[in-house]
Amino acid sequence: MKTIGEEELVSPLSVNLEEQEKKDYKSDDSENLKNKNLEDEMFDFVLQFIERVEGAENQDLLFLFSYSTEGHQKMRNYLQFIWAQILCFLILSVVHVIETKSTIEPCNSSDSCPSLVSYLLPWDSKLSEIATRFHVNVSDILASNSVFPITPSCAHQIISAKSLLKIPISCSCVDGIRRSMSAIYTVQPFDTLESISCGYGGLVSGEQIQSVNNINATNPLTYGGTLVIPLPCTCFNNVNNGVTAIYMSHVVQRGENLGSIATVFGTTVSDLETVNGLGEVALHPGDILSVPIAACSSATLNWYNDSMIVPNGSYTLTASNCIKCTCHSIDLKMQCLPSGLDIPCYNLRCKGSNLVIGDEYVQHSKSGCNVSQCVYRGHRGGKILSSIMNSSYLQCPDNQSHTGVSCWPSAAPYPAPADPFLISPSLFPFPLPISKATPRTRASSGRLGQFFIGVLQLFLLKLILSFLI
Repeated sequence: MKTIGEEELVSPLSVNLEEQEKKDYKSDDSENLKNKNLEDEMFDFVLQFIERVEGAENQDLLFLFSYSTEGHQKMRNYLQFIWAQILCFLILSVVHVIETKSTIEPCNSSDSCPSLVSYLLPWDSKLSEIATRFHVNVSDILASNSVFPITPSCAHQIISAKSLLKIPISCSCVDGIRRSMSAIYTVQPFDTLESISCGYGGLVSGEQIQSVNNINATNPLTYGGTLVIPLPCTCFNNVNNGVTAIYMSHVVQRGENLGSIATVFGTTVSDLETVNGLGEVALHPGDILSVPIAACSSATLNWYNDSMIVPNGSYTLTASNCIKCTCHSIDLKMQCLPSGLDIPCYNLRCKGSNLVIGDEYVQHSKSGCNVSQCVYRGHRGGKILSSIMNSSYLQCPDNQSHTGVSCWPSAAPYPAPADPFLISPSLFPFPLPISKATPRTRASSGRLGQFFIGVLQLFLLKLILSFLI
């Protein structure tokens, strides 16, 4: 017990321990403060980066960066959500330094024509999502890609990234040039003009979307708002070298050339050069070519109230989806048969016979054979028209059946170029109308420095994620 006036005896060891504890405490506080400041700086950088990429100015994203497990999980989910858009941002920065070209067809009428766009999926998508993206029906996409039968499950099937699809569009005359204005896009959270452009595989640029929709500081992108997506297209009277054709807009990818594109789509290098007015002009990734696709026409088939042009290797549904008309790629002949879909269809039998549309009766003779066929003739007032067509042949025709693929094929996607920057969008507004023989060049106004800044930002973001996730 210590008495009054006595000095407390304190062990030198305890003094050292207390001093050390105080030093450690101060050191821990200093280190914690330093780490806290570092984390705050990193979070501030991420916020600034996201605001730049997304164009966001509100600070509602701060909850994503709380220090709780729930906050980290929310941040992880958010970053996964925008990761594809960040990649698109960097890819678009690369293409800014590339001069791209596009073939534009002038026009002065209000008519329209069937057209196609070649769409390389930037990411995995359900077929229904792709249909919504281009404002078309799922059945239209299936028909253009010769996928049959049509079942409800097809709409939910996921198509792999880098798959190449043909998307049917209507090509109109707008402000003196041909382009499609039927695609309507609903703005989603965190969308930017660049990310929307990326979703369309380079068929349209952010600047084009901005120009058509008058997006500016007083009229910014708004969640839930709708945008018209101007897609490139050409008609050229649906004729190529005197043969019926449908024109498809195709975005050139890295590693492609005129020869490879001609081989994939069944045309010739000469036709591509003539249609696009290339001459000695070099082809670059991001260029949009107009590709002629040979097609079948009903113009010579004496149909009533039904006119169609079907690209070879595909089909279309008509007469309230009761009739399926296919254009065979071998002979470019149109064959119309009952669709077989689970819908009520009447008047499929030719009058005065037992033959249904598409059926034929072959009678052999010494000189060959006579063929009676029930053929489709159009529709009127909900009624399907048909008639018997008689033909004679020296050699009886083969009884070959042409069938499509059941739902979406699981074949390998479109070959990916060796270059990692796959998507090469065209980045500049539509040019003035030009002739068929002279493609308009759309020069880039971007700078190489923007690309390196984007790469540095991606590196820093990944460094941050290594600390947080």
